[in-house]
Amino acid sequence: MRKTWILAATAAASLALAGCGSSSTSGSAASGGGDGTTSSSPKAATTDLASWESPLGTVVVDSKAQTVYMFDKDTAGAASACTGTCVPLWPALTTTSSSPTVTGVTGKVGTAPTADGKQQVTLDGHRLYLFSGDSGPQQVNGEGFMGLWWAVAPDGTKVTGTAASSSSSAPTSASDQPSYSY
Repeated sequence: MRKTWILAATAAASLALAGCGSSSTSGSAASGGGDGTTSSSPKAATTDLASWESPLGTVVVDSKAQTVYMFDKDTAGAASACTGTCVPLWPALTTTSSSPTVTGVTGKVGTAPTADGKQQVTLDGHRLYLFSGDSGPQQVNGEGFMGLWWAVAPDGTKVTGTAASSSSSAPTSASDQPSYSY
């Protein structure tokens, strides 16, 4: 059963990354406090950011303690490079406030517009995402996914280490994943 899930996740990732492209739209930055919603759920949820001591080291999580990630294909000031089938696998962390509240996060928090007119939370200019493969709080299943997705440290830098005892069941190393061309 677990191998079936891993194969399904890998297939979904393949489709999602095949749909990842890029375009250019400017974003804005701000810092301060507020709350908002995520685009991955029809119910409103706050986007407050906090730090968490994970198996990877200190990473940023949302108000539900879900790890947030950045995407290497994104460019500061441009529209999200995660488009099409990438979006359901890596939903943007969105807010209704231009200044989400933070605890233990030292980087500059702001927002950038999404293609559908929402405001995506940013940290030091990096758009933030959730991973659909993290089924609950305090999981890091998206870390290093296909060598493009990374947990984010409180200062806004990407975390490139490996978990000492991660609960990850998704493939994270290059040898565990099929190759793709972009």
